[in-house]
Amino acid sequence: MAGHGKKIETVKIACIQMEPHIGDVSGNRAAGIRLIEAAAHQGAKVIVLPELSNSGYVFNSTEEAFGLAEEVPDGASCQEWIAVAQRLGLHIVAGIAEREGGVLYNSAVMIGPDGYIGKYRKLHLWNQENVHFSPGNLGVPVFNTPYGRIAMAICYDGWFPEVYRLAALQGAQLVCVPTNWVPMPSQPATRDPMAVTLTMAAAHANSLFIACADRVGIERGQEFVGRSLITDCSGWPVAGPASATQEEIIYAEIRLADAHEQRRLNKFNQLLQDRRNDVYGSYDIADATVAAAEVLKKTFGK
Repeated sequence: MAGHGKKIETVKIACIQMEPHIGDVSGNRAAGIRLIEAAAHQGAKVIVLPELSNSGYVFNSTEEAFGLAEEVPDGASCQEWIAVAQRLGLHIVAGIAEREGGVLYNSAVMIGPDGYIGKYRKLHLWNQENVHFSPGNLGVPVFNTPYGRIAMAICYDGWFPEVYRLAALQGAQLVCVPTNWVPMPSQPATRDPMAVTLTMAAAHANSLFIACADRVGIERGQEFVGRSLITDCSGWPVAGPASATQEEIIYAEIRLADAHEQRRLNKFNQLLQDRRNDVYGSYDIADATVAAAEVLKKTFGK
């Protein structure tokens, strides 16, 4: 955990919605830095970039993914993000294809004015990511900053309530989410993407601020849905959802301490204290699987 001194009362968050281009690492990195500088000019101090923001997303092969991946934090992208964070006094969270030896991870890095802080590796891989990447093996780390405690998640992780709950139980107040949301089956054209609803629900259920930076565009036939958003710790959007198709930056001024202070809903109920660990704290998936098999056997005779 990175340590800092006196906490700062409020902070301006920016989520950068951009369109990376597959394979153009230097061009994507330069475009991202221009947008980071624009957000900093508007007073943002915590800035989130999309998933795989420097490489693009739709790889033709694992060999292509490996060629576009970088070491963390020694690769060129991290080093340039470190330089801009130091120059402008920023915290940056950015998605990156990470190479460690011969293994690839879909990762996010956190960088501050003093340099590299830490990384998160995507726990739940989506679709073809399973071909190229290994599942994350770092759990859900939470990092201290001058503004409060910040965790990271990536895209499909948002479909698993445990990720946000693990962050909240470690004292996280803000979760930064680099993402590449894609259309979901049966998504009504008149409704926001399911990811927006899931993000709002996770923020409410855990009393967390959540900042999601999505990408836009179509890459090798894959559409991305945009709609970046920032929620408050009650679950309501305080910035966004952004456009479905256009690059833009969304901003919100937040007080991270509210995430802890507003967990008490009334004199009886506090979101984390009300958890019934006597019922589900020691829940064993293997035991549950055996129990389900017994029910099926009794019901269907097989």
